[in-house]
Amino acid sequence: MILLDGKNLSAKIKDEIKGNVESYKVTPVLAVITIGDDPASKIYVNNKKKACEYVGMSFLHLSFDESVNEEKVIKKIKELNKDKYINGIIVQLPLPKKFNEDRIVNTVDINKDVDGFRSGSAFVPPVAYGVMEIFDYYKINLEGKNIVVIGRSKAVGIPMVRECLKRNATVTICHSKTENLKQYTKNADILIVAVGKKNIISKSMIKKDAVIIDVGINRVNKKICGDVNPNVMEKCSYLTPVPGGVGPMTVVMLVKNTFKAYKKQNGIIDMFDVMNNE
Repeated sequence: MILLDGKNLSAKIKDEIKGNVESYKVTPVLAVITIGDDPASKIYVNNKKKACEYVGMSFLHLSFDESVNEEKVIKKIKELNKDKYINGIIVQLPLPKKFNEDRIVNTVDINKDVDGFRSGSAFVPPVAYGVMEIFDYYKINLEGKNIVVIGRSKAVGIPMVRECLKRNATVTICHSKTENLKQYTKNADILIVAVGKKNIISKSMIKKDAVIIDVGINRVNKKICGDVNPNVMEKCSYLTPVPGGVGPMTVVMLVKNTFKAYKKQNGIIDMFDVMNNE
C-alpha cells in the first residue's frame, strides 16, 4: 500500500510557482472575502495566506462582520472584479445562514473565480484539481476505470465527476440518499470520498487493491481524521492520508489557479503553462 503524499507534492508545486512568480515585475494578487467569525474558516484562510506569501503573491483579506448588509458585500466584489490589479477572488465558505451564498459567489467574475464555483468559470475547483494532480504525479491512469464518488457538493463531488469523465473513466456518484452504498463501493477501482463523516468507509466496503482518495476532514477529540477508516490500508493499493493528502493540494492549486488568472489577464504564455497542460 502506498500513501499518496500531498504534502510533499504540494511543496514541489509551490516551489515551481515561486520560481515563475519571481520572474514577473507585477505581483499577482489573491483577494479573499470572509463574513463572520467561523473558526475553521480562519485556519483555512491563514493556510492560503501562507501559501501565497511563500510563492511571492500578495494576499488581500477583506473581513466583514456577520452584521454586514449583503449588498455591501456584493458591491465590494463588483469593485474587485473591475480592479485590474486583483487577479483572483474567493468567498470563503460557509457563510452565515442569513446570506444568499449562491448570489454572493455568482457575483465573482468568471475570469477571477479561482475557486471555480461559478457556472462557466475559467478554473477547475482546487480540490478536484489537486486530486487530478495526485493521479498524474503517481501515474494512476483513470481511463476505463470504474470510479465511485461519494458526495455531490459543488465544491468537490460534482467537479470530481466532471474531471474524471474528461479522463474517460466510468463514474458513479453516490450521496446521503443512496441505498446500499456498499454495492457501489465494492465495485470501485478508484473511490473518492467527500462527505465529512468519520469512518464511513471501511475495508469491508472496498475491493482489493482499490485506490482510495479521502477528501474528508473531521475534527474528533481535537484530532483531524478523514472519512475513511484506517483499516482500509490492509486492502487498498493507494490511499491519501488525512492530514497530509488532499488538503495541502487544495491550497496550492488555489494558488496555481490565481497564477493562471494573473497570466491570462496579462496575456502571458510561458513554458510553465505548456509543461503543465501536456
